Amino acid sequence: MSLGDILYIIAIILFVYLTFGIIRNYYKSKFDHEGRRIDMQEEEKSNQK
Repeated sequence: MSLGDILYIIAIILFVYLTFGIIRNYYKSKFDHEGRRIDMQEEEKSNQK
């Protein structure tokens, strides 16, 4: 394999790793540790009052 092929494979691996990291962190910020949506909890609290 040439140097260009190796760099291309490294770039793809980094892109996939960063993409999955961004998606994982996005969903971690949307859900609490019990799997409930954080934005829906605020609406439930205001509806119960």
